[in-house]
Amino acid sequence: MTHPAAALVALTLALAAAPAHAAQAPEPAKPVDTATFFTGRWYEIGRNPQKLTDGCVAGTTDYVPDGKGGITDKDACHDKTPAGREKVIGGPLTILNPGLNNKIRVTYLLFGVVPIARTYWILDHGEGWFIQADPSLENINLYTREPRPSAAQVADLTARAKAFGYDPAKLEFPEMFPVGQR
Repeated sequence: MTHPAAALVALTLALAAAPAHAAQAPEPAKPVDTATFFTGRWYEIGRNPQKLTDGCVAGTTDYVPDGKGGITDKDACHDKTPAGREKVIGGPLTILNPGLNNKIRVTYLLFGVVPIARTYWILDHGEGWFIQADPSLENINLYTREPRPSAAQVADLTARAKAFGYDPAKLEFPEMFPVGQR
């Protein structure tokens, strides 16, 4: 094999072995008002499956003031049924782009001491709902203020996730809270 042919084969093999460029989440659509958004409880109505959330239903995210001017993110779900054992993980929330407030990092404290940082983008939000993803768009979550949103709202949020480039066939919609429980 000649040198130019060997170089072409090597280049072809290198390109074939190179990882494909991961999808990038689009920039968030609009700024977030921290005073209304990062307060209270949000209900996770849709997500992509992950080992961490296997068997998790009735998921919530609570944003709680930490008493020092910051915000703590507390994520919880119940094991297998809404009445199942509650699993909780949380940690301090950092706003990565003050002013826009739609890119955040949560440093979860696993076992209360092991820090695991995750970056999230609030891709879009409206009255009582938001769509959050990591910057690679591998993990996406759909949230509402209502634990039992209408089928029309779930369909709308799913369509919005698709418009951002996420495959809605990868979403799961875990069981939510029964009527009367919040």
